Amino acid sequence: MKHLSLVALALFSAGALAKGPLTVEHLNQHNKVGNLALSPDGRSLVYSQTNGGFAPADTSHDLYLMQLGENRQVRRLTENSSRETAVQWHPDGKSIFFLANRTGSTQLWQLALEGGEARQVTRLPLPINGFKLASDGKTLALSLTVKPGCQTLQCTLDAKAKEAERKDTALAYDQLMVRHWDHWLDQYREHLHVAVLGDAPVTDAKNLMADWNTNIAGISEVAFTPDNQQLVFSAKIPAVDQAWHTNFDLFQVSINGGEKVNLTADNPAWDAKPKFSNDGRFLAYLAMQKPGAEADRFGLMLLDLITGERKEVAPNWDRSISDFYFGRDNRTIYVTTQDVGQYSIYAINTSFGDVIKLYGDGYAGNLQVAADKLVFTNHRLNMPAEIFQTNADGSQPQQLTQVNAKWAEGIQFGDFEQFSFKGAEDATVYGYLVKPWNFEPNKKYPMAFLVHGGPQGSFGNMFNERWNAQLYAAKGYAVVMVDFHGSTGYGQAFTDSISRDWGGKPLVDLQKGFAHVVQAYPWIDGNRACALGASYGGFMMNWIAGNWPDGFKCLVNHAGLYDMPSFYGSTEELWFPEFDLGGTAWNPESDYQKFNPAAHADKWQTPMLVIHGLKDYRVPYAQGLGAFTNLQRKGIESRLVIFPDENHWILKPDNRVRWYNEVFQWLEKYTR
Repeated sequence: MKHLSLVALALFSAGALAKGPLTVEHLNQHNKVGNLALSPDGRSLVYSQTNGGFAPADTSHDLYLMQLGENRQVRRLTENSSRETAVQWHPDGKSIFFLANRTGSTQLWQLALEGGEARQVTRLPLPINGFKLASDGKTLALSLTVKPGCQTLQCTLDAKAKEAERKDTALAYDQLMVRHWDHWLDQYREHLHVAVLGDAPVTDAKNLMADWNTNIAGISEVAFTPDNQQLVFSAKIPAVDQAWHTNFDLFQVSINGGEKVNLTADNPAWDAKPKFSNDGRFLAYLAMQKPGAEADRFGLMLLDLITGERKEVAPNWDRSISDFYFGRDNRTIYVTTQDVGQYSIYAINTSFGDVIKLYGDGYAGNLQVAADKLVFTNHRLNMPAEIFQTNADGSQPQQLTQVNAKWAEGIQFGDFEQFSFKGAEDATVYGYLVKPWNFEPNKKYPMAFLVHGGPQGSFGNMFNERWNAQLYAAKGYAVVMVDFHGSTGYGQAFTDSISRDWGGKPLVDLQKGFAHVVQAYPWIDGNRACALGASYGGFMMNWIAGNWPDGFKCLVNHAGLYDMPSFYGSTEELWFPEFDLGGTAWNPESDYQKFNPAAHADKWQTPMLVIHGLKDYRVPYAQGLGAFTNLQRKGIESRLVIFPDENHWILKPDNRVRWYNEVFQWLEKYTR
C-alpha cells in the first residue's frame, strides 16, 4: 500500500508539473463565446460558440441552447458550415432568428426549438447586415447596403451591374471620407429598411432613408417604438462635414417611410443606442456633451413619453456608459462601464438616480436581463470569455459555461495584481502587473512594459488576443501595464486630461510607474526592460525614443504615429486628431509639432522593432516606414515587419503567430 501511495503521489506530481506556459499557437486554439440571447421568460439562453480546434478538435461555429435551471442542460442547435450570428428570440419563445450565409448570401433564418431544420425567411437580392424583430413577431428592421437615391433594391442591383461593366478601376470622390479602417469607400451606404414576415420568404424591403448619403450607426442602434409603427435610429445628417464631427443624432421615422424627425437636434454632440422601456413609457439613450469628442462621457438620458420630460439619469456619476438595458420593472436600468481596470455592471434607479455596483471582476459584456437574473460574458487576465450569471441584485455570481476547461488544463498562467502610485500632478494612477508563469521570488526577471492605444483606452483585467499579457509572462517577463492619464474607467476628467497633452502627463505617468514597480518589486530588473505599444502606444514608443532615450533596452512600435502633420493628412476620422490635438494641422495653435515624434528624431538611440499593416488606414503604413527610415539612417539597430493583408490589427491566426515570434525574438535579443 505504501508503494502504491508513492506511485500515486509521483503521478500526481508529474501531472502538476506538466502544466506549461501559454503559447501563441495555444492562444489561437481557444474557444470563443459570442452572441447571447435570453428567452422572453428568462429560463433559456442561446449562445454561439466558435471552436478553435483544441477541444473539441474542430473549428465549427454553431448555436447552443442552455436551460438556466439547476441542471443547466446544453443542447447544440445547429451544425452547419456557415456562421450563425445576431441571434434573436421570437416573442413567443418558441423559435429563434439568426443570420447565416447558407445560400451564397447572408439572409435571415428561423429555427423552431422543438425540432426540425432552420427555415429561410428572407430571400433578398442583397445580403443582410443586421436585423431587429419587432415585438409583434412579424415586422423586421433590416440593415442593407444600397446606393443612395435608390428607392428599390433593384436600383442598387442595376447600379452594381453597370459598375461591373466598367473597363477602368478608378475610384473618384467629391467629399471625405474616402476610406475607413481598411477599405476604400464606394458609392454605397448602409441604410435602414423594413419588411414584414409572411408564409413565404421575404423578397423585398422598403428603404426608409433612400435620399440620405450617410450610414446608420448600426442595427444595434435601432429601436422599434412600443406600437411597432415607427423606428428610432442613430445616424449623422447627410453633409460634406461627416469626417470631422461626431454629431450622431437620433431620428424617428414611420415604418411606412416619410419624414425623419430629429429627436436630439438640441445636442451638437454624440447621441446613441435608443431603447424603449418594456411598458413603452420611456425612451432611454446615451449622450455625450462635447462636440467633436469621441471619448467624452456617455451619460444616460431618459425621455418620458407621457410627460415629455427629458433628463439625465445619475448626472453626477463619473463613469461613461458602454451599454444599458431596462429591467423588467421598467424603473431600473442595468449598465456596463469601464471601472478602475474592470468592466463592471451597475444598476441605476431612474426615479432617484441611485447607482449600485453589482459586479466588477474582469470584463463583463453582452449583458442580458431577466426579472430575476443577469446573464453576461466575462473574461479576465487569466481566463478567456465564459458565460456568467448573477441574481438581479448582483448576488450569487456563478459561471455557467466551461468552454475552455480542457484548453486551460495544461496552462499555468502568471499571477496578477493591480497596483497604484502617484503619477503626474500627484494623481493616483493604476496599473496591472503579471508575474512570470514560473515565478521564483529569488530570481531577477526582465520587464515587458506594455503601453495601450486609444489613447483613451485601458490595459485592464482582460483576456486580449492581440496584446495578451500572459504570453509575455509565459516567456519569463514581468508584465507591467500602466493606465496613464487619458485612460478610461477612472472618471471623465482623467480621460480628458490627455487631450492637448499627448506627450506630457502620460509620459510622466509611464516614467513614474516604471520607477514604482522597480522599487516595489525588487525581483524586476529595470535594466532589462523593453517597452511595447500599438497605435497611440506606438506613438509613445516613438515619443519615448526621443524624450526618454535611455529608458529601455529596446522598443516595439506597432502601427505607431511618427510624423503628426502627415498623419493628419492621411488618416480618415478627422474629428479625432482635431479634438485631441487642437484643430487642423495648419492651425498655428495646434499640437502637431509640439508632440511630433519626428521632431525629436535626432535624439533617437534605442533599438526598435517597427510593425505595420499595409491596409491600416487609421494610421497609414507610411508612419511606420518613416520611423524605420529614421532608425536606419541613424544607424540604430532596427527591423521593419510589414503585413500586406492586415489592417490596424493583426487578425489572421498565422500572422498572429509570426507577429508574436518577431516580438519575442526582439525582446530576447536585448533583455537576456
